[in-house]
Amino acid sequence: MGDHVPVRCPVCRRTHTFASPVYPCACGAPLAPPLLRGAPAEPIRHRTWTDDWVTVRCQACGRQDQWPQPELGCPCGTVLRIPVRPVTAAPTSSAGATAAQRAAAAAAGAAGPVADGTTAQPSVSPGTPESPGPIGSPASGRPTLIPPPRTVAAPRPTFHPVTIRTARDAVTAAALYLRWLGFQEVVQPEERPASGIDLRAPGLVAQVDPTTRPTGLRAVECLWLNALSASAVSVFFSLAGYAADARARADDLGVPLFVMDLTGTPQPVNAPADELLSTGA
Repeated sequence: MGDHVPVRCPVCRRTHTFASPVYPCACGAPLAPPLLRGAPAEPIRHRTWTDDWVTVRCQACGRQDQWPQPELGCPCGTVLRIPVRPVTAAPTSSAGATAAQRAAAAAAGAAGPVADGTTAQPSVSPGTPESPGPIGSPASGRPTLIPPPRTVAAPRPTFHPVTIRTARDAVTAAALYLRWLGFQEVVQPEERPASGIDLRAPGLVAQVDPTTRPTGLRAVECLWLNALSASAVSVFFSLAGYAADARARADDLGVPLFVMDLTGTPQPVNAPADELLSTGA
């Protein structure tokens, strides 16, 4: 579980609760950049690929890797860089790795020795005297779980983003997100057309702005006009946020605006985007 810290936007003065993103280390352990509590967040006015990565050490295996700098998209359209504690000297003990080995051995029911010389206890099979038995059986003392009715809609699965390193990655991340929202047959052309549309699907046109400057009014209006002529829904994705007039115009036209960080996870920044996220395609 990542850290939770309060973040105040220096532009609109809103306070948010930010949770550090969690990444999978090569050893399999979850890894979250340690947030620097109390340090002010900085608006991203000019983005460079080399400055958007941070070194993080895995607490389980001690491995150091480069991961995307945590960012927060404020509803005012500002993208904030969240400070991270710098990496210090590597710890001398391997207690974290030993604990992980012990947990894995216990989960597998192993009875042999582990790394620290202790012996893992074998797991107890369901129905034995040591086990209370399955849920709902007389021995368990717990009520039987009643499944939901068949009419209940299945919840949306967890979104799995793709890390953004290039402009093409940004378009790919947006396509994955649109498919996750329920749009079918989302495709991206090999070369960007003159209209600027990066993604199309039945009843959908979408544009992705991977530049380091906030998206302007003209781009939002052009996307809306393209969607209007195609009788489709328009969705805009931006890496650097939106200018104030662009966001105001998008609210008037009902264009959903999303901002993406380098983890590839879009965040809604206006009411139409919140509604699209809630209802899906």
